[in-house]
Amino acid sequence: MEQTLIVLKPDTVARGLVGEIISRLERVGIKLVAAKVMQADKAMLDKHYPASRTEFIVGLGNKTIENYQKLGIDLKKDMGTEDALEIGMQIRQWLVDYMMSGPVFAMVWEGPHVIEIVRKLCGPTLCLNAAPGTIRGDFSYDSSYLANTNRRPIKNLMHASGNVEEATYEIPLWFSKNEIHSYERVEEKAMK
Repeated sequence: MEQTLIVLKPDTVARGLVGEIISRLERVGIKLVAAKVMQADKAMLDKHYPASRTEFIVGLGNKTIENYQKLGIDLKKDMGTEDALEIGMQIRQWLVDYMMSGPVFAMVWEGPHVIEIVRKLCGPTLCLNAAPGTIRGDFSYDSSYLANTNRRPIKNLMHASGNVEEATYEIPLWFSKNEIHSYERVEEKAMK
């Protein structure tokens, strides 16, 4: 059994998509074990998106660089730099500011291979690449170019842990142990 963190971002809460997303996740048979609406603060988000997490920050920058190259847009003119780390740090700050801009809906889900299952259901981080039928493919069309020109992160509806290590780090930032519940769903009995 794995657990994963999902945080529905302010755009999801504001658009009233929380129930739709929970429904899609439940239909797969994975189990919701913790949930709450909350206002994330800077201290928590600085831990969730630490500036010291160089691989993540450079990854944000590289995704942006790739998207600009694909679109044939002058990266340096638009972003002021071509350095992946610098670009990633800009995006990280926009992300922290955005996640504080309104309430979020944080959840912990549990099940076999739950991290991989949730990532497939969500679709790629870059909504433009998300297939119809995925959450991002059905409900978002944002791009890094649109986001960067408006000096904001991509409004891709949700955060989902990328791997076991990430989930293990993130879940305790958002939930205490007594907020995470254990119970058996009917599907679990059928799978034994």
